[in-house]
This record gives sequence, structure tokens and C-alpha cells, in this order.
Amino acid sequence: MLDKLEAIYNRWEEIGKQIADPEVISDMKRYIRLSKDYKELQPIVDAYKNYKLVMDNITSTKEILAKEKDDEFREMAKTELDELIAMRDKMEEDIRIMLIPADPQDGKNAIMEIRAGTGGDEASIFAGDLYRMYVRFCETRKWKIELVDFTEGTVGGFKEIIFNVTGENVYGQLKYESGVHRVQRVPQTETQGRVHTSAASVVVLPEADEFDVDLKQSDIRKDTFCSSGPGGQSVNTTYSAIRLTHIPTGIVVSCQDEKSQIKNLDKAMKVLRSRLYELEYQKYLDDIAKKRKTMVSTGDRSAKIRTYNYAQSRVTDHRIGVSTYNLPVFMDGAIQDMIDALQLAENAERLKSAGEETI
Repeated sequence: MLDKLEAIYNRWEEIGKQIADPEVISDMKRYIRLSKDYKELQPIVDAYKNYKLVMDNITSTKEILAKEKDDEFREMAKTELDELIAMRDKMEEDIRIMLIPADPQDGKNAIMEIRAGTGGDEASIFAGDLYRMYVRFCETRKWKIELVDFTEGTVGGFKEIIFNVTGENVYGQLKYESGVHRVQRVPQTETQGRVHTSAASVVVLPEADEFDVDLKQSDIRKDTFCSSGPGGQSVNTTYSAIRLTHIPTGIVVSCQDEKSQIKNLDKAMKVLRSRLYELEYQKYLDDIAKKRKTMVSTGDRSAKIRTYNYAQSRVTDHRIGVSTYNLPVFMDGAIQDMIDALQLAENAERLKSAGEETI
């Protein structure tokens, strides 16, 4: 393990020298990539320094035990050695996880899309509940949310809502939310008091920046139209809403949240870049899916991932078989524990996959 960590440390030092090189600084694409690599290697480098210090202390403590004659001093050294060995074992377990190649998209911002599925008006209401849940969760993480586009339901909620989430390691946390979310409850629209099952789909995309996608303006058709949502006097009077069509793929993106056409265009371009980037990224997800039997995050939008049962106050994640019985708190944004459990399960899968590949 020390050899592998030392190689990473040497690579980190090499990158540090490169990003200070004027020639590299002048190449913005290369500079951004190297800076990202440098930042990502920093936690492993810090772990390496601490691990090396512990290993050096274990060696010196063993030397003391081999030479020391005083019983009291030897007993103190034995106690210290036991503590150092326990610390070493814990560090090695943590470092093994750190050394597993991370999803290269984890550090990116995210674009989330929530769409009402089966269940009519109740599905739209549930999509609105999910949106509120994610807004509350993002607030606790100090992440910023920006609306891109939405279509309201006839009795509340949303038929569809798209929004950007910006912050630190956003996609690495929210990617576990992709899939079909199912709700079991008595709908607001139901007069007989019967429990209905409705669904909404959630899609989480890593936000692609300009360096990730070569997007030609000649491939884009831009249309403007009047906004139909909230926006004061400018609604239905100014052509501020934007619709972009990527001609080669047929992908269509709309944005009408802002009063400014320029701001709507900027948001729509972000979503379009991310949709195009997803076409390539899906190949990466499919490749991982072939290697793991119980995928936690697959990108399979049709997979039913979670059930929200209001009668039992239960939320069950079907990928890891975990249930929690605090549904009102969960729907108020307290989803971090579930995300942590999913992340732990995925780390276990990745450790197992990495072990099988080395056999």
C-alpha cells in the first residue's frame, strides 16, 4: 500500500509543479483539468502522510520493545503499539476506499428533472412534494437551486420541473436519486378515502461545462416565445422564453424561468450540454452495470428505486432494502442518512469489484 501511496504522492507533486508552469497556465483546458486532479488527490496525499507517520511510529515503538529492559516502560510501549496498530488498520480500510477510482462526475454540479408518472393529478402533486424535499435538502447542504423550466399540474404540483443544483460534490450525492419514486397514500383528489399508488420519475445529470462538450452553434436552432409561468407584467408580453433544438440529435430544451432572454438562453445551453454529455456518460454507466450485480446507481430511469408509504410513515429504498419510519421528516429534506447508506453500499460493491479484478 505504501508503494501505491508514494506513487500518488509523487504524481501530486508533479502536478503541483505543472500548474505553476506559465505554459500550462496559458492552456486553460489543460490547467483546469490538472487543477481538478490536484484537488482530488489532496485527501489521499494527506492520508498518506498520516499513514506514513503511524507506520514510522510503529517501527520505532517495536525497536523500543526489543531493546528496553524496564518493565513499566515496556508496558507503556506495548499499550502505545496496540493503539498504533488499531489506528493503522482503520487507516488502511479508509485508504482502500479512497484508492478505488471515483466516478469522474461526482464533483460536478447537477441538473435534476422530476416528471409526474402514472397516477394523474396525484402524480403531479407527488412530483411537487419531491421537489420540495430536494429544495429542503439542498438548503441544509448550502447548495444553490436555479429553476430552468416547469409545467404546473392542474390541481397543484408539477407535471414536469427542471432545475440546476450548484455546490460542492453535488452530483456525487444526488446521483442516487435517479429512478422511479412510488407513493402509496390517499390522494387529495380522492373522496372515498382509498389508498392509491402513483409515481414520479427523477433524473439526475452531471452538469457538463464547455470543455466537456464540443457544441457547434450551427447545430442549434433557437426559438423564442412568451413565458407562461409566474413573472409579473412581462409574462405573455415579451419573448423572453427560449427553446433550443439540437438538430443532429433532435434534443429539445426550453427555459422560461427568467425575465431575461439572455439568462434563459444561458440556462438552456447548460441543460443542452448536459443532455449531450449524458449520451457519452451513459456508456460509462452501462460499462459499470456489466461489472456489478447489485447496482446502487445505474442511470436506469425505469427502475423503481423507492416507495413512500404514508399510512405506515415508511420510506423503503429497494436497491439496498433499507426502510425508515419517519416519512414526514424525510419529506422535509432529511434524506442524508439514506444517501449515506446508498453510498456505503456502493463503496462495498466497488471494493468487491476492485478485489475481483486483482485476483
